Amino acid sequence: MKRALTPSHSSRKSGCLLSSLLVLLCFLLFVPTARAAKISELGETSLAEQAFRFFTFQDPAVRYALAGSMLLGVACGLLGSFIVVRRMALVGDALSHAVLPGVALGFLWNLSKDPVAIFVGATVAGLLGTVIVRWITETTRLKEDTALGLVLATFFAVGICLIRMIQRLPTGNKAGLDKILFGQAAALGAADVRLMAIVTGFVVVVLFLFYKEFLVTSFDSGFARVAGVPAQVIHYGLMLLLAFAVVIALQAVGVVLVSAMLITPAAAAYLLTDRLHRMLGLAALFGLLAGALGCFASFVGPNLPTGPFMVLSATAVFGLAFLFGPRHGVVSRWLRQRSRVLRIQRENTLKAIYQVLETRDFKGESVSLRELAERRRETVEEVAAQSAELRRHGLATTHDEGNAIAVTPSGWQLACAIVRNHRLWELYLTNAAQIAADHVHEDAEKIEHVLGDEVVRELERRLAYATHDPHGRPIPGLADMQRGAAPPERPIELTGYGKPT
Repeated sequence: MKRALTPSHSSRKSGCLLSSLLVLLCFLLFVPTARAAKISELGETSLAEQAFRFFTFQDPAVRYALAGSMLLGVACGLLGSFIVVRRMALVGDALSHAVLPGVALGFLWNLSKDPVAIFVGATVAGLLGTVIVRWITETTRLKEDTALGLVLATFFAVGICLIRMIQRLPTGNKAGLDKILFGQAAALGAADVRLMAIVTGFVVVVLFLFYKEFLVTSFDSGFARVAGVPAQVIHYGLMLLLAFAVVIALQAVGVVLVSAMLITPAAAAYLLTDRLHRMLGLAALFGLLAGALGCFASFVGPNLPTGPFMVLSATAVFGLAFLFGPRHGVVSRWLRQRSRVLRIQRENTLKAIYQVLETRDFKGESVSLRELAERRRETVEEVAAQSAELRRHGLATTHDEGNAIAVTPSGWQLACAIVRNHRLWELYLTNAAQIAADHVHEDAEKIEHVLGDEVVRELERRLAYATHDPHGRPIPGLADMQRGAAPPERPIELTGYGKPT
């Protein structure tokens, strides 16, 4: 990440996000109720009717599931961004499994599924697991990944045993407790959504107030400690917020899938930007979108689970970012590489045309395809295809029924520039690096295509505006480029580019 978010940008973005969430929640929670009791309990209706019913938000189960899923998507996206940049993806997975014993103990508090008791128990269990991981890594030779694996497996096993024991109890309201493992968004109630709203709002406010501290400790904890930032406190504060997010996500996606909601939206955002504040916004948006799409898919498809569809929606967003991201996408990188290969091929063809003209003292304007093929050491068919590529880009024209090619003024300037770059770099290597003249050609072949104007001017200054390369060949200069594609009647007297008069 290149720079931190300024407070004005951060406040505007956080304020807009929080305001939008509050408006959406008010709308979802207070529209009129209807007859459906479960998110996909609709009977025999068409897909269009189900989609229309979903967007009317008539069913209370739909409203609660949608609001809760979107809230946890925002919370997980924001906190997951810090988990991803800190390279702590396994911590989210371990924490999601470590809270299971706390869920069971929270139920045992009053033998009912009390959201507040379960929230407190799960949070305490998650923090205890985090402390144990840090304690193991600081007092033994074991690495963090090993400690995480130990805590994950142990706490998860304890949680499973406690849940099995609770299910055998003769008393107590155990409805929905078994859904903690895989989630059931349709079972969300008003109390669950209120708790999610409180936690999400708290996460947004804390990240806004302590954004700079979270930023600096995420990228350079050593510098943060030197600067007086309590890095250890910030770390455990992040773990506390992460435990909050994990707990509110349990009811919707379950212990098994909650780590995916923490990592996937943030990973998708990480591929699209190199600024943390933008990553936070994108990750929150992707999490919100995944929650909404998961609810919609489970609603229009009878008996389809909401949590897995939320994860699949987030994965689909990641897949799009992975393939089509403007900077790091696979397809985008392939297109850039393909474009670069074609550009280098065009420049090499123009350079070959220049060299053919140079061998005959620039007499005549066109070069036959046979001459060009001999110079390129390729077939006539191959150079014919390269000539067609030059024509498409306005760099050359063909004559004699396509058997000869002449460069346009823009093509001539580009040809001169490539030859100039090649010969300047050869001269620089022989003068500055003391490399033999017969060992610099291959390196110049690569560097000639990437030298910028500023670098070229610096090379010319360092080489005292030399006019010939190590092999005695003239270096094209500004005057040669300005002459255009039509060679003069007599051989060109090449001058150094930008040479003072």
